[in-house]
Amino acid sequence: MKKALFLDRDGVINEDKGYVSRVEDFTFCAGVFEALRTFEARGYLLVIVTNQSGIGRGYYTQEAYETLTAWMLGELQKNGVTIAKVYHCPHAPEEKCACRKPESGMLEAAIGEFGIDPARSWIVGDKPSDMEAGKNAGLGGYVLIGQKSGGYPSAESLYGALGVIA
Repeated sequence: MKKALFLDRDGVINEDKGYVSRVEDFTFCAGVFEALRTFEARGYLLVIVTNQSGIGRGYYTQEAYETLTAWMLGELQKNGVTIAKVYHCPHAPEEKCACRKPESGMLEAAIGEFGIDPARSWIVGDKPSDMEAGKNAGLGGYVLIGQKSGGYPSAESLYGALGVIA
């Protein structure tokens, strides 16, 4: 079974500017390409799991999300990074779906699809709900970006998480 690194998008891959849905509003976080290449070199399958409630709230369309995601994946590929898959939850919080973090539906889908060993896998996110999703999926490790709360290991950035994740 493979080990994986589950990554939140906004606040981990790109700067969280609130409901980012257009290429012109998307800014990759500093050091993200180098960090992701290093994780790949360490044998981690890279999977993005992202809540996108802006779709469910009507702030942007599924098509706009897909256009931005295709662009993001292309930019990552140009910089030597391969993302196995991007899973997203388009639902608003009040819909109480099984895929919206802190629920573990997106992670469980990836675990099943790719034969991932949860015990050897990690999640990196910028909110406690990301950490809870990892716990709910039985992941072996968690890193909270930009915060020192919640009792989880923390780092200032994805690049900083390299020092936490084996």
